[in-house]
Amino acid sequence: MKILHSLPPYTLFGSTPKYDEAKIVVLPIPYDSTTSYKAGARDGPHEIISASRVLEPYNEELDIDINDINIYTTDELEPDVNSPKAMANRIEKEVDIILQDKKIPLILGGDHAVSIGAVTSVAKFEKDFTYLHFDAHSDSRNEYSGSNYSHACVIARVNEIAGHYSVGIRSIQKEGMDYKSILFRKDMHEMSIQEISETIIKNTNDKIYLSVDFDVLDPSQMPSTGTPEPDGLSFYELKKILKAVLSKKQVIGMDFVELSPIPGFIAPNVLAAKLIYFAIGYAFNKDLQAQSE
Repeated sequence: MKILHSLPPYTLFGSTPKYDEAKIVVLPIPYDSTTSYKAGARDGPHEIISASRVLEPYNEELDIDINDINIYTTDELEPDVNSPKAMANRIEKEVDIILQDKKIPLILGGDHAVSIGAVTSVAKFEKDFTYLHFDAHSDSRNEYSGSNYSHACVIARVNEIAGHYSVGIRSIQKEGMDYKSILFRKDMHEMSIQEISETIIKNTNDKIYLSVDFDVLDPSQMPSTGTPEPDGLSFYELKKILKAVLSKKQVIGMDFVELSPIPGFIAPNVLAAKLIYFAIGYAFNKDLQAQSE
C-alpha cells in the first residue's frame, strides 16, 4: 500500500537512487570512542541525515536539484569497540567496497578518526591525491591517549600514505608539525577569499580527498562540536572557499566529522547538512552540466 502523504526517506537529503545508479555513497559512522574532550559525535550522522531531509532539494545558487547527483545512503556502520585500530580496519573494508564499485565515498562521522580507515582505502585505488583538511586542530600527534588511531592522530596517519594540506588551524602541538602544509587561521585574516582559495589550489594535487571537521567553523555559528575553538571561519567564508577550490579539483572522497549535537538545538545540525549540500554541489555540478550538454 502506498500512503497518500509520506515524509522523505531516512537518507541524506531524502535521496532514493538505486545503488547501481549512485555516484556518491554515504556511509554514516556513529563512532566517537577517541574523542578527547566532550563525547557526542556518535550522534552526528543521525542528526545530519535528519536535518538534510527537510532541506529543499533545489538550490537557486547552484541551479541544481541535489537528487540529480544520485546519492545513496547505506545503513549506519556498527562501531568496532575492540580498539581504534580495529575500527579503522572496519571502515577501510567498507570503503574498499564502495571504491571497488567505482563510487565516491562520503563519510558522515563520528569523530575525526573515521578519516584514517577511509583514506587508507582510497590510497589503494588512487595515487597522487591530497588530503585537504579543514579543521581548528592540526591533529598531528603520533599518539594520543595510548592510541595511534585517535582523532588527534589523523594527520600523522594520513602522512604515512598521502600528502595533506590543512586549512583554518588555530590549535597546534609542535609534535609532527609541517608548517609548509598548513594555512593557519591567523594568516587567513590578512587574505581575501580569492587569495585563500588560490593558496589551497596551488598546494594541493588535482585529486583531493576532502575532510571537514565542523570545529573549523567559529563556535558562534557551530557550537555543536566536542572541541570548539574561538576565531573560526564563518559559514559564508567556508562555503566560498569550497566553491572556488572544488570547482577546480577532482573530489575522490569526502568526510564531514565532529558534529556533536546539542539536544533541542537544531540550527547547527541544519548548518552541517547545508554545508554538505553545497560541497557536493560545488564538486559535482560540473558533471551535471557536462551531461546536459
